[in-house]
Amino acid sequence: MSLPLIGILRGVTPDEAVDIAEAVLAAGITQIEVPLNSPNPLESIRRLVDAFGERAVIGAGTVLTPAQVRDVHAAGGRLIVSPNCRPAVIEETHNLGMASWPGIVTPSEAFDALDAGATGLKLFPAVQVGLEGMKAVRAVLPAGTLLYAVGGAGVDNFAEWRAAGVDGAGLGSALYKPGQSASQVGKQAQALVDAWLAGEQ
Repeated sequence: MSLPLIGILRGVTPDEAVDIAEAVLAAGITQIEVPLNSPNPLESIRRLVDAFGERAVIGAGTVLTPAQVRDVHAAGGRLIVSPNCRPAVIEETHNLGMASWPGIVTPSEAFDALDAGATGLKLFPAVQVGLEGMKAVRAVLPAGTLLYAVGGAGVDNFAEWRAAGVDGAGLGSALYKPGQSASQVGKQAQALVDAWLAGEQ
């Protein structure tokens, strides 16, 4: 079973993307996004799809426009993650058969995202909303809505977030920072996976 974790490789370069992603996959994280504000992100996505397309869901983060959605799709990506809620982006993603994870904070954004066809919701930044705020949002969401915490959920507090009702998490700087080796990223990935699994009820 795939873990409900998305590895965020912000700043990764095409030449190192495959080695870094291999380390992330080895820890059990099988959803990987390359944010579009990384160096030559579409080339990194192409290389990751070529290397791991059968083993992982590869895509892009920081996707802000429908045109960017189409670019990622053309590069072979099948995952679209955004920091915000733009129905046109979600609809384009949905129409192309890709997974859509828009960023939301408020119930209004959450319902707009779901109405547009979002696969799940990215609570971002989770640290701003907090556990109590997340529980208030979760209380009004339709049953079965997937809610991932991004920005503030990690090794030290996964158990709390899980107990409060999140379904998964996006892993950013705790997983990867530019310049880190594949070995280092692998250790960080394993620590994050272990902490997530330890928080199971």
